[in-house]
Amino acid sequence: MSLELSLRGRIAGEEPAADNLAGLAPGETARVGALLVEGALRRRLLDLGLVRGTAVKCLGKSPAGDPAAYLIRGSVIALRAADSSRVLLAGSGEDAALWA
Repeated sequence: MSLELSLRGRIAGEEPAADNLAGLAPGETARVGALLVEGALRRRLLDLGLVRGTAVKCLGKSPAGDPAAYLIRGSVIALRAADSSRVLLAGSGEDAALWA
């Protein structure tokens, strides 16, 4: 499957179905737009590779919905909903203004 097909047209500028990472359904892929966190958590997310433009795929969610597993730059990372909800996806409207 090509990258363009796996992103379901989002490279072409279509709006993602979710505004933040926590809203991605299993199997969906989107690109990071901005991080709404500061301090140690921001540093951790950046170290994991969550920088603007990075493709992230939701691999699945636990039965309770928290945490969820994401494929980020070849690694599977589990993030709590409280943390992943603070990662805006590209095209959510606020991402360009909030990236610092």
